[in-house]
Amino acid sequence: MTNQNVVVSDAKGVAVTVAVTVTVANQSMFSSSVPKPRTAEAGGGGGCFTIPRNIKLLKVETEGGAARVNAWVDSLRASSPPRVKSATETVDYSSWNLHHPSAMSMFEEITNYSKGKQIVLFLDYDGTLSPIVEDPDRAFMSREMRNAVKAAARYFPTAIVSGRCRDKVHSFVKLGELYYAGSHGMDIKGPSKSSKYKNGNQAVLFQPASEFVPMIDEVCKILVEKTRSISGARVENNKFCLSVHFRCVDEKSWAALAEQVRLVLNEYPKLRLTQGRKVLEIRPTIKWDKGKALEFLLESLGYANSNEVLPVYIGDDRTDEDAFKVLRDRGQGFGILVSKVPKETNASYSLQEPAEVKDFLWRLVEWKRLSQQQRN
Repeated sequence: MTNQNVVVSDAKGVAVTVAVTVTVANQSMFSSSVPKPRTAEAGGGGGCFTIPRNIKLLKVETEGGAARVNAWVDSLRASSPPRVKSATETVDYSSWNLHHPSAMSMFEEITNYSKGKQIVLFLDYDGTLSPIVEDPDRAFMSREMRNAVKAAARYFPTAIVSGRCRDKVHSFVKLGELYYAGSHGMDIKGPSKSSKYKNGNQAVLFQPASEFVPMIDEVCKILVEKTRSISGARVENNKFCLSVHFRCVDEKSWAALAEQVRLVLNEYPKLRLTQGRKVLEIRPTIKWDKGKALEFLLESLGYANSNEVLPVYIGDDRTDEDAFKVLRDRGQGFGILVSKVPKETNASYSLQEPAEVKDFLWRLVEWKRLSQQQRN
């Protein structure tokens, strides 16, 4: 058992250290017996909050040789569908869309849910605010998207929740009034500019995996060397986790790449493997993800057990499902999946691409602006 310190600030900027307990468990990443995430409790006075948590460590299964690698490759194919839909897929999408209707066409329903509540926005970055590109260092968001996010943040507390390094995603977004949760929520910081939301702790800083940084750096160097011979493979150090990008790797080489990753992770049982859209994610084995980050941020805003909040999470990746599930389990708020193809999801609504995300954000802004004018 180890302790992590969480540094937060009260409304007057007084730093408070909160102890977070991290316990080791023997559950497998692939086991169905992994405990469900528990909603953390918040309390304390004087503008501060304490967060008693049990962040459980999971044991990754990287053994199994060829069978394990083949299973990974099959999973990679399933999570990386082609960009152009066939006629059959178009029919399937129409059927799927009945269960996950467009957030644009259901906008009135969404705003009806929000009556008497504060909307809080959670936005993934890659594939949601910016298009998926071959070079992850060039995943720039458009000026129009930045303006939409900036406008939304004037009316709604807004957080960017990404697998990227927090500093990297901040350099893309370039908005100081937002909350940023990098490394799948393992690196959280509040707005650098003043916020009008009185419940918010503006200098939130939460890094539950800080002890893993030396290990992450070590594994990054090893993987860079081990994957050097695989054309198109790219290893990205996100400080508290790693991304192995294979978007530019020939599909015939996916198995070789997965085998190299498996061999390296065999030597690091405190790291686990997950996957997204043409990316392998290597993370510490603490039970912390985007869903936990969402709960933490709601707590930091003062909405831990409030019925006066409507969280809205928009994302396109498999890792966003952790947040979608939290909202569904809470029975509060909803997820919006960004996808042009049918996917199994816990999201309630859908949007097809970042351009629709931008339009949805602007529509929210205009609706809120009009609502305020009518009240005045």
